[in-house]
Amino acid sequence: MPLPAYGTFYVYILECSDRSYYVGLTQRSLDDRVAEHEDGKYPGYTHSRRPIRLVWSEDFARMTDAIARERQVKGWSRAKKEALIRGDYAALPALAKTAKTKH
Repeated sequence: MPLPAYGTFYVYILECSDRSYYVGLTQRSLDDRVAEHEDGKYPGYTHSRRPIRLVWSEDFARMTDAIARERQVKGWSRAKKEALIRGDYAALPALAKTAKTKH
C-alpha cells in the first residue's frame, strides 16, 4: 500500500553501536519505528549494529518533502551530519563547500 502524500512524515538519524549513522524515513510513530530498529524487527543496516540511539529527527507534512530531505541528508558527510545533530546550522554551508573542494 503506497504512503499517502500528506500526513506527518519523519526523517531521522540513528547512531549505531559502531558509531555509524543511519538515516531513515517513516510515517509511523517515530518511537515505534526506533523500537523496531532496536528490536531488530527487520534485517538491514541497523540489525547488526544494535543498540541504536535516535540522535536527530525532523517532521514534514508532505511525503515528497520528507523524501527529498532524507536523500539530501543521506548524501552528506559524517561531519555535516554531526553538525546537523548538534544543531549547528551555521556550519552546514562551510561543510558543503569543504566536501566539494576536496580532491
